[in-house]
Amino acid sequence: MMIDPPIDKLIEMTPCRYALVCGLAKRAKELNATEAAEMEEKGEKPLSRAAHEIYEGKIILHVDK
Repeated sequence: MMIDPPIDKLIEMTPCRYALVCGLAKRAKELNATEAAEMEEKGEKPLSRAAHEIYEGKIILHVDK
């Protein structure tokens, strides 16, 4: 079974794993609140779409100090 997008590539695109997890969760919540019906029709899941957005560079994660 192939995971798309690959987790190791997502981790490379973010400052740390914690930032990746927090960013994915936050974006998935936003998608669930705003586009839930649209995504349900397409059979998409919010977390999968959030991962694709980060992988495609539509969302950039960073850590504030």
